[in-house]
Parts: sequence; structure tokens; C-alpha cells
Amino acid sequence: MFVAPAYAQTADQEAVGDEVNTEIGVAENGGEGAFPPFETETYPSQLLWLAITFGLFYIFLKQVVLPRIGNILEVRRDRIAQDLDEAARMKEEADAALAAYEQDLADARKKAGAIAQEARDNAKAEAEAERKKVEEALESKLEEADSRIAKIKEAAIGEVGTIAEETAETIVQKLIGGRLEKEALQAAVKAAQQ
Repeated sequence: MFVAPAYAQTADQEAVGDEVNTEIGVAENGGEGAFPPFETETYPSQLLWLAITFGLFYIFLKQVVLPRIGNILEVRRDRIAQDLDEAARMKEEADAALAAYEQDLADARKKAGAIAQEARDNAKAEAEAERKKVEEALESKLEEADSRIAKIKEAAIGEVGTIAEETAETIVQKLIGGRLEKEALQAAVKAAQQ
């Protein structure tokens, strides 16, 4: 509280008979007025009020606060138990879903492997069939080429005799200056070829 100087002077003048220091509110007679809880005359009443207050506080705690706290703890315990049960159920469902997923994945891998193997086998069979067709075509072309080469060779060999006869006749004409009979020339060429 705020005290004005004028009020403090009037309070000093009123308390002239007791000689009380107005600044600290303590009697100047040596401190006879002790702190009230430490005065021995007030111990019994202090103890009585302490017991009454403690008893009322105890009853209030026992009847109102502790049951509410107990109910809150029980509700929490029940909620935690329900949450744990729910978590265990969800974990079991997740494990079952994971096992089903892994089984489906393994089945899909097996199917993919079977499909891939079938595709490889089909590709090999098609490639083998195509290779056989190409080999047969090449074989027939090779046979045709061999027969043409044989014909050309026969024709060339047949003409070799004629060319040899003509060449021998030309050589004989240049060397001797005369002509030979055709039969003698053919017989000589045939003899030379064998």
C-alpha cells in the first residue's frame, strides 16, 4: 500500500502512547511481540486447526480426487490394453497379407520362368526350322551349281579336244608348212589326253 508523508505524520501523532515505529510496525519495547506461530500459548489451537485441515484435506482426497484419478488410470489401462490388442490383430493381418503377397510373388516368378522357358523353346524350334529351310535351299542351290559346273566342265572338256586339234593343226602348219589329215590329228589329241 502506498503511504503519503502527510498520512504518516498523522499516524505518528496518534500512536504517541505506545511508541510504535511506523516505518516497520514493530514496538520499540525490545521485541516482546514474537511471531505468532512460535508463541507457545497458541500451540494447542494451531495443532487443532492443523488436524482439522489435514482431516478435511484427507477426506477430500479420499472421496473426490483419488477415485477420479483411479478412474482415469483404469480408463487409460483399458484403452492401452485395447490398443495393444488392436495392434496385435493388425500385426497378424499384416503378417498374413505379407505371406499371401510373398506366395503370389513366388507363383508369379514361377509362371514367368515357365513362360520364358516356353518362349525360349519356341524360339529355338522356330530358329531350327528356319535353319533347316535355309540349309535345304542352299543344298538345292549347291546341287544346281554343281550340275551347271559339271555341264560347263563337260562342255569345256569337249571343246578342249577341238581347241587342241585346231592348235595342233596351226602349229603343224607353221612348222611343216603343210596340212595334216583330220583323223590323224584327232587320234593324236585323244592319245595325248589319256
